[in-house]
Order: sequence, then C-alpha cells, then structure tokens
Amino acid sequence: MEMPPKSPDGSERSPPSRELITSRTGSTLCMSSRSESVWTSTSRSKWEIYHKPVIVVSVGGAIFLFGMVIISLSCFLDDKKNIYKMSGPAFLSLGLMLLVCGLVWIPIIRKKQKQRQKSQFLQSLKSFFFNR
Repeated sequence: MEMPPKSPDGSERSPPSRELITSRTGSTLCMSSRSESVWTSTSRSKWEIYHKPVIVVSVGGAIFLFGMVIISLSCFLDDKKNIYKMSGPAFLSLGLMLLVCGLVWIPIIRKKQKQRQKSQFLQSLKSFFFNR
C-alpha cells in the first residue's frame, strides 16, 4: 500500500499540487461546458447565431469567383496557360465546396434553434406543473 508523502511540518496531507489539480479540473469542466448556453436564457442576435456560416459562404463565393477569373485568364493569355488551367479548377472546386457547406449549415442551425426553443418551453411547462 502506498503512503502519501509527509509534508515538512509532519502532517500526513497530500501535496498541495494534487489538491489544486483536482479542484481546478471540476471548475474548468463546468466553465468549458457546451451545455452552459442551455441554462442561460440570454437571447443571442442573428449575427451571433449565423456569423460562421455566413463567413464560410462568403469566403467560398470569393474563392469560386477567383477560380472563374483564373480559368478565364487561361483563355486570353498564352504564356503560362498550363498553370492557369491546373489551378483554376482547383479554386473552383474549393470555393464550391465551401459555398455548399455554408449553405447547408444554415438550415441545420435553424433546426437546432427550433429544437432548443421547444426544449426550453417543455422545461418551463415541467417546472410549472411539478413545482407546485
């Protein structure tokens, strides 16, 4: 059986580092929990909800347009034509992929928002009837 090391004053306590680690771990888990937003009833603006997919859609659209410009350059410029023909479709496909991912992300967020509203409504009904 392993004995915990004694501190310099002679008491049989565990080292302070172990106490700090365990106490910090619990509070860190609570603070970084994703479900924290469910318990707070602060409403968020539309930009806070949709800013990530909007950024992905706009970056995807810009990359897609850049690919179209590069492909059109391959039609008009004779020098380095192979480079334009190789990199143009790559930018087109990358831009299209980001554009579609962002456009699919928006309905997913809407569905989650509706589910969250239903969940909060049911929780309030449950607390109303069972807390009497």
